[in-house]
Amino acid sequence: MKNSLTTLLFLFVSGCALAPGMYMNDAPISGDVKITPITPDLIVQQEMILKRQTDAEKIPSSAIRKNSYQYRIGQHDILNITVWDHPELTIPAGEFRSVEAAGHLVAEDGTIFYPYAGQVKVSGKTVAEVRNILTDRISRTIAKPQLDVRVAAFRSQKSYIVGEVKNPGPQPITDVPLTVVEAVNLAGGVTGEADMANVTVNRDGKILKINLLAMYEQGDTSQDVVLEDDDILHIPDRNTQKVFVLGEVARPSSYLIHRGRMSLAEAIGDAGGVDRITANAARVFVIRSTTEDAEIFHLDSSSPEALILGDRFLLEPRDVVYVDTAGITRWNRVIQQLLPTTQLMQNLSIIESRNSNGTGN
Repeated sequence: MKNSLTTLLFLFVSGCALAPGMYMNDAPISGDVKITPITPDLIVQQEMILKRQTDAEKIPSSAIRKNSYQYRIGQHDILNITVWDHPELTIPAGEFRSVEAAGHLVAEDGTIFYPYAGQVKVSGKTVAEVRNILTDRISRTIAKPQLDVRVAAFRSQKSYIVGEVKNPGPQPITDVPLTVVEAVNLAGGVTGEADMANVTVNRDGKILKINLLAMYEQGDTSQDVVLEDDDILHIPDRNTQKVFVLGEVARPSSYLIHRGRMSLAEAIGDAGGVDRITANAARVFVIRSTTEDAEIFHLDSSSPEALILGDRFLLEPRDVVYVDTAGITRWNRVIQQLLPTTQLMQNLSIIESRNSNGTGN
């Protein structure tokens, strides 16, 4: 009996430390993690870092070359070549022959054969360059030849559209520049689960980041990259763009970052706001896991300036927002957890007392 009372007293004295649920204290979580207050200076620093990242990820002007675009012939393309006034040099299409069947197939070595010109290297060249080469060679036999060269079938180059589009798959590269917006349209448009703010183009192992949403809403054509052979255009799933709001809020859950941006105030608002009865408004935390370590940011939302700071502090995907409990709430939960134990101990005490009395009699 004496041991039971001692245990009960210990539980009551250490009640706050044994409070059920997760809560934060003022001390660092570990020797490597510190709690950083969310202040105006931190907001300015965050915005400067974001601007530097945006500038670093800016699409190079060489990738935006729609006005200067020229298709370059490749293996397996089919060329249609016409020499005016010399039908013997032009393969007749005929009534039942397609243009592809009547054309000149570019061989594996990148060449074609043409009368009076012999083997001609055409791979990697534009239509105009091939026309000049053929004209120069044929002019040795025919005076002032008039040539017309065009690509009858584009078979050598493809880009690939994958991810959250309605019709993913390869798209041929043709003499009409294939831009990101055009490729998405040809693929049937994006699905409802697309994260348009984080589209990427994988080119030769390098990643170009594209905000397709900005192009649609703001007309930012500076990101409308012209796709090249073997480019992979990926429209990711927006389900990876989540933050988690936990603790003393109305609706603890995970929430999607809409349109590529979500502030701390927006996340708490989506969760129904802090609980006015159980929450400690002065103790709002953002836990961010990085590749090297973890960061914890603290906002005292009880102060008037917190509304502005919370709206300007931008969250990142997989951030955890935690609203701590008020001290009295934590104590009440301890009491609720300990009550069944105390009742059980009281019952045991009564039984021990009865047994003791019965033995004494």
